[in-house]
Amino acid sequence: MPSDEEGQQQQNHENEQTPLLRNGHVDAGEGGDSREVLKFDEEDSRNPRHWPRRRKMINVAVIAMMSIVSPLASSAFTPGIEQIAQDLGCETTDVIGTTTGFVVMLGLGPLLLAPLSETFGRRKLYIICFSMFTLLQIPTALAPNIATLIAMRTISGFFGSVGIANGGGTISDMFVPEERAGIFGWYLLGPLLGPTLGPLFGGVTVQRLGWRWIFWIMTIICGINTLAGFIFLRETYPPVILNKRKQELESDEGDAGKYRVEGVDERPLYQKLGYSLLRPVKIFSQPIVITMSVYQALVFGTTFSIYTNMQQVYGGEYGFSTEQVGLLYLFPGLGFLTSVWFLVPRIDTVYKSLTARNNGKAKPEFRLPLANIGSVLIPISLFWFAWTIEYHVHWLATIISTFFYGMGQVMILNTVQNYYIDSFEKYAASAIAAGAVFRSLVGGVVPLLAPPMFDKIGYGWGISVFGFLSLAIAPAPILFFYFGQRIRERFQIEL
Repeated sequence: MPSDEEGQQQQNHENEQTPLLRNGHVDAGEGGDSREVLKFDEEDSRNPRHWPRRRKMINVAVIAMMSIVSPLASSAFTPGIEQIAQDLGCETTDVIGTTTGFVVMLGLGPLLLAPLSETFGRRKLYIICFSMFTLLQIPTALAPNIATLIAMRTISGFFGSVGIANGGGTISDMFVPEERAGIFGWYLLGPLLGPTLGPLFGGVTVQRLGWRWIFWIMTIICGINTLAGFIFLRETYPPVILNKRKQELESDEGDAGKYRVEGVDERPLYQKLGYSLLRPVKIFSQPIVITMSVYQALVFGTTFSIYTNMQQVYGGEYGFSTEQVGLLYLFPGLGFLTSVWFLVPRIDTVYKSLTARNNGKAKPEFRLPLANIGSVLIPISLFWFAWTIEYHVHWLATIISTFFYGMGQVMILNTVQNYYIDSFEKYAASAIAAGAVFRSLVGGVVPLLAPPMFDKIGYGWGISVFGFLSLAIAPAPILFFYFGQRIRERFQIEL
């Protein structure tokens, strides 16, 4: 016999997955609809949450690669900024503008792509968008001037955002809350490691082959990733899977209109799309989502401001070669891996513990306690980096700070994303998209403003500006842990 706690967890799973469980009927009295309702049975093998773990992890691996490759493309060319400017006859700030366009579209893309995945399914969006992203690397590599480079990079950023837009939703489709954070931690390495590994890859490529080869190599990598998607990626969105099952049953039985899928919007397509596209905007109106999106935006704006100036800092101040500067990005990357390996699994542990102490009743706020690790590490590491650079301390002392910054990034982004997923479970993709928009807009625009600020007030005070901002918003996770449920209930929205 299951324990009371296990029974309560199972009840939580059933409540969360509703209406994804049993086949059933709806009485004619319920809105006059007497069609048989299609739902997943308790142990239905077609339910993505009941798939074998190997099949789930293959899906995760494919979307994780998509989520690594597109952010990697956002920063891969940064070691070659000066080379690109000389080759295309423009200013270095113009070249940084190609990052702005790309990163901004990484944020705006999910506004459209996430709701579309909740209408047409995840797999279709992944395949179409990443195929386009792959093809757009070719005109980027051939760009004859800076205007073409900016245009191609901006458009490719939109299509490349598909992994970021739908990854959280796909993971939510396949995993129950108690095991979600650990899996999501490895997936989230993509958006974090991508911008970190990009300059390492770009530094070697620019120095040995030239900047255009960055995009030729990207074409090959993206092509392999797209092919893997065609072969291995399976649909995970339950309403789409059940709708396909409905069509098969009605075709076999020759009785069109016999079944309906609970939770599927049956309005005309134009109405359904209009409603879906407004969903991320409604979610963003939640005070919690706005605040935590500002937090994510600050982290991304800081990260890209530092990354786009690493060549100038270590090349100009310390005399490093382009290749050596690329290697320095390994330090925040090691911070990411350390967090994912040792700290992120504890998010699920804390979640389960707090749920058990709350009489088995789970709350999204139980994801937030470990965010406080990030809220402490980020300002400390930024002040450390700022003033060791300003006083020209040994390069190793400066770059070690980015290891702790990387750890802080993971803890903030992972806990916040899981918080969004748990708060808006069925529409997890739209919730993450709502949070990603502001994050990417700030992450794209702030790096354009950072160089003049660093020139005017120096790296010490310039980077400290980001440190002070991160210090000001640091109490947000603990405040929402205690008051989040009350705020969510007060500002409820209909999705």
